[in-house]
Amino acid sequence: MYIGLLPTALAFTLLPYTLLAHSGHDQTPLTSGDEPDWATRHMTEEHHISNFDPGAFFTLHDFDSSLSWTADEIRRMYGLDDHSMKDVGQEKKAEVVRKTLEVFDRDNDGMIERDEWMQGWRAGRRLEDFGLGPGHHGDDEYEYEIHHFEKYHDENTREEDLTHPEDIEHFRKHDEMEAAAEHQEELDRMPIVEQNIPQKFRRY
Repeated sequence: MYIGLLPTALAFTLLPYTLLAHSGHDQTPLTSGDEPDWATRHMTEEHHISNFDPGAFFTLHDFDSSLSWTADEIRRMYGLDDHSMKDVGQEKKAEVVRKTLEVFDRDNDGMIERDEWMQGWRAGRRLEDFGLGPGHHGDDEYEYEIHHFEKYHDENTREEDLTHPEDIEHFRKHDEMEAAAEHQEELDRMPIVEQNIPQKFRRY
């Protein structure tokens, strides 16, 4: 049941990105030259979309819809809080945010407003590739579907064929989440949860 639903679920996940593909009247493509810049690589590898204008790119990564990118949103866009970045030092992560702000934050208020982004793009400024990958910022389910299931499996894949290390890890997490949920349900059914009673008030 789970396997057959994956492609459909993914299609609905990507639908908002498709609708955002041309968010305004500035239709300058993100691609520039023969080698894709980091933003184009990010959209291609992380979202599987290759034809985006800069306005749509900004909106997609304006996670709180405030018409500005904060330092936290820059971190999230570059995937700096993803578990794959656990070995990257905080100094390097801070450098990514600082240099991105230096390029686009023209009024030095610690944020990149949409107008600043659009003006910077028209002036030829681009997001730097810091060598930290394409920027994973989806949840575990999305990352598994985008970066593994779509590459190595399809709607005809049987559950017994999901034997790659990524498949095993993915379903291990599912099992852990289900076990935790079942344990919580058991606790909720108990009139008194002994573990919640302070030691000094317990009777033996």
